[in-house]
Order: sequence, then C-alpha cells, then structure tokens
Amino acid sequence: MTTASIQVRPARTDELPAIHELLTAAFGTVEAPRIIQIVDEALADPSAQPLVSLVAVHDGRMVGHVLFTHAEVGTGAESVAASLLAPLAVHPDVQGQDIGGRLIAAGLTGLEGAGVGLAFVLGHPGYYPRAGFEPAGALGFIAPYPIPAEHADAWMVHVLKPELQGPSVAGPVRCAPAFAHPELWSE
Repeated sequence: MTTASIQVRPARTDELPAIHELLTAAFGTVEAPRIIQIVDEALADPSAQPLVSLVAVHDGRMVGHVLFTHAEVGTGAESVAASLLAPLAVHPDVQGQDIGGRLIAAGLTGLEGAGVGLAFVLGHPGYYPRAGFEPAGALGFIAPYPIPAEHADAWMVHVLKPELQGPSVAGPVRCAPAFAHPELWSE
C-alpha cells in the first residue's frame, strides 16, 4: 500500500459501524467501548458542532479515522473558536505509514478554512509535534481538567491563526460534554 493510494475524505453517517470496528481494532476491546461511546456522543451533540470527522480509505477498506469537535478558549470578555482532536485511530495493520499524519493535516486544513484558530489534543508528545502541535500549558492554555504533572507535555495546541499566538490569547479550554469527564484527562 502506498500513501498515494489512500483516500482521505469526510466520514459519512452510514459509516459509523465501520468506524466502531476501526476503533475496536486500534484501541482494543478494553478501551474501545468507552472511545466509541465518546465518538457517538460527540457526533450526536449539537454543542460539538462544527466538527470534522474524516476517514482514510484504501481499496474500499477504512484504515483510519479522526474526529475534531468544537471547543472554546475563554480569554476573558470573549472566547476564541477552537477544536479538540480526539480520537485519532489507524488500523494496526497499516500503522507507521503516515495515515494518521494525513488525517490530522486534512483536519487542520478543514478547521482553518472554517475559521477555527486553535486545535488542541491530549496525546503522545512524541507523535503530535510532527503535525505542528506544541505544549499548550507553556502557552497558557488550561486543559478542561487537571492533567497530572508527569503528562503535562501531552496537552498540546496547534495554532492555526498566527494572531492567536501570544499571551493575549490564553486561558481555560472548554470542550463538548462528551469530553467533559475528568477520567479522560488523567493520562
């Protein structure tokens, strides 16, 4: 399989069962049910809109999925439109082929085109910086729930609008209710 043979496109509502299968393959039978629940809640929640749900397909088989949901950064008198990346899933059979990177890049492009200024993720600090993410706490962005100090670098941001870089834009991040559970932010 070559990355050129992979199509990245918006997910369709009739593909939800295939997304569930992919999430189970990527996260395993122990973690997947909770992740599937979060994805289903986010897709059905009007406060998570606008959202970007993309799939990667190769020869008719879904091999990747990413979801970006609405978030906001409270900067005082007004808030800044943001998005939360969660989850990103790539089928274990095809990991390491930059499918995740392509999904993230396409999602960030879509967000930028929709006027979203910031994208956040709680993820592996060795992976997401390759997609332009940097530690969010160091820039003054406060996660929806406290993150243990040993995982502080996992809370990251990708600045999509250069004018939002700097101390005047910082503060607490509010996310859709599907992600408003403290246990989701503990690792």
